[in-house]
Amino acid sequence: MDTEMKQRIDAVLEKVKDPESGMPVAALGVVKKIRYSADHGVLYVFTDFGSHWPRCPTCAAVAMALSATIQKNLEEEFRAAFPGLEIQFV
Repeated sequence: MDTEMKQRIDAVLEKVKDPESGMPVAALGVVKKIRYSADHGVLYVFTDFGSHWPRCPTCAAVAMALSATIQKNLEEEFRAAFPGLEIQFV
């Protein structure tokens, strides 16, 4: 992956914030890696929200809702930053 692509990805990860803490996704550790397939025009975003959920069932439900919001926001920002690419969450 070239430097410009990495910078654009990093910009998205800095732009999208956790709605609860206001921290950028880049600092949360929920995006584990990103792969780009130029041949297929796909950006694969590997996430791990589950290992960050609390044990309390009620708190976990809130965390799941926040995770869904973060993923939705990530998808929107990746689509805006990379028009024409397919964005797949893994």
